[in-house]
Amino acid sequence: MVGVIRNTNFTKDGTLDDSDIAFIEVEAKKFEKRKLSPGDIILEKSGGGPKQPVGRVVLFDKSEGDYSFSNFTAAIRVKSASEVDSRFLQKFLHWTYLSGVTEGMQSNSTGIRNLDGDKYKAIQISYPGIEEQRRIVTLLDEAFADIATAKANAEKNLQNARTLFISYLQSGYHQQSDEWTASRIADIAKHSLGKMLDKAKNRGDLKPYLRNLNVRWFDFDLSDVQEMKFTPEESDKYTAIKGDVLICEGGYPGRCAIWEDDEPIYFQKALHRVRFHNPLHSKWFVNYLYLMDQTGDLKNHFSGTGIQHFTGEALAKFTLPIPPDKQIQQVLGKANQLEAEVVRLESIYRQKLTALDDLKKSLLHQAFSGQL
Repeated sequence: MVGVIRNTNFTKDGTLDDSDIAFIEVEAKKFEKRKLSPGDIILEKSGGGPKQPVGRVVLFDKSEGDYSFSNFTAAIRVKSASEVDSRFLQKFLHWTYLSGVTEGMQSNSTGIRNLDGDKYKAIQISYPGIEEQRRIVTLLDEAFADIATAKANAEKNLQNARTLFISYLQSGYHQQSDEWTASRIADIAKHSLGKMLDKAKNRGDLKPYLRNLNVRWFDFDLSDVQEMKFTPEESDKYTAIKGDVLICEGGYPGRCAIWEDDEPIYFQKALHRVRFHNPLHSKWFVNYLYLMDQTGDLKNHFSGTGIQHFTGEALAKFTLPIPPDKQIQQVLGKANQLEAEVVRLESIYRQKLTALDDLKKSLLHQAFSGQL
């Protein structure tokens, strides 16, 4: 059995994720052509996505077992280990990727990004003596280890807050009594899907609209809001108003948030809009979906074996346990405080990740411009 390194094993940090390496039977001749040796650099030459250009590189450092690279990758091997340290070269190539150099070396005419091999081979590198290369690699490794520790600590603090929030929700929803009712969404709210994106057929004026990528848990990411044509007659049908719940139908099915802005917002077919008859039920419902998502129970309401969907039919049949309004207010009072802390920590966490990524780029820039 041969372990095949695929581009799914590449991390954005330039490291090899070996938790999901595929082991398959490979013909001897084919294996010899693609056999990896410790110190080889594996290059992602095809794949990627709209926001992830190809060109990532990882260092292969496994000394035991048989491994090869896949069709979507290529192997780079230094000609003289006494002249160029492969770890130094990998970090240089990782820096060129982070700097956007490889983004101008690719095409995606088939829908899949492909790296221009000739342009990539033409990348020039200036390097010091082998001992200086090793010194720089050691400094970078130590710095990157500290950055990884900082990221892990930030994630741990965030996870602790999430755990406390989930624990409180579990206690709140499990204290059911005879006063509670079990109601289908179709009976206590109006729900509908948004407008289908069809540039050839859509008419009207361009308006900003939400996609499932914009919907996070409890909040919206409005950093990348796109526009679509809507007619005035479609305003009521395809807009969410303050207090409406928007739920991902696909992508991350079930993920949802409440639109809190005074201004209405249009939304795409990938989202459900749920408007409850009792406004208190909006937040009660969102918290319940989040709890079910975290426990894994929410997926029982999805359809599809590959790409899953939370269909309108499933949403209509979804049963929500509901206590008296007074109890809802009591539970939501504490839950809102805990949720605010989670949201605050998530914001800090994202800012810290951005700062640490920027620090890493800065260190790499210094290393390969003779400033380290």
